[in-house]
Amino acid sequence: MLNEGRVQPLSADDLALSTAVARAQDGDEAAFSVLYRAVQPGLHAYLRGLLGEGAEDIAAAVWREIARELPRFRGDGPGFRGWTASIARRHARGHLRRRGAPPRPAGTSTPPDLTHHLPSEAVLSAPAARALVGRLPRAQAEAVLLRHVVRLDEPAVARVMGRPVLVVRVLARRGLRSLARLLDTTEVIREVAPAPGERR
Repeated sequence: MLNEGRVQPLSADDLALSTAVARAQDGDEAAFSVLYRAVQPGLHAYLRGLLGEGAEDIAAAVWREIARELPRFRGDGPGFRGWTASIARRHARGHLRRRGAPPRPAGTSTPPDLTHHLPSEAVLSAPAARALVGRLPRAQAEAVLLRHVVRLDEPAVARVMGRPVLVVRVLARRGLRSLARLLDTTEVIREVAPAPGERR
């Protein structure tokens, strides 16, 4: 996956990921470990969002394919994230088809970085974060997870989801706005960490 048309320069993390990709393709096992540590947390959260229980087994299959196909990958660090997310989505959809179940709402995952995109006073516990994302429509939840947990840019999310960039932008923004509104509901407020000196 080439990243033609990229406007923003790569961050330090993305440059490090790009370097690790190149080294791993040359057979450097330590570099492959770097790739795994950088990508697996977000990828696992995304798979948990699509599948719920059983995500670990699918993640293992995803990484086997990544290891097998890595020599043929062409792209940089952000491209690698998108490529792995596409593989994960394909495995997850295949798993859901085989068991005859509809996609599970993406809120069953624990989004590690999602609260950075919500109001600054909102410090959520993991159960509260799961409850919030679980209330979103599936497409909004998936767009939010891909955009803010897997850390893909909008064109990459569009490629993974097979939707136009504008649709992805709307889904992610609506998802974040819905999450912000849900922070005001009574049952969620009870799960929000209190401010210093605030009584429950």
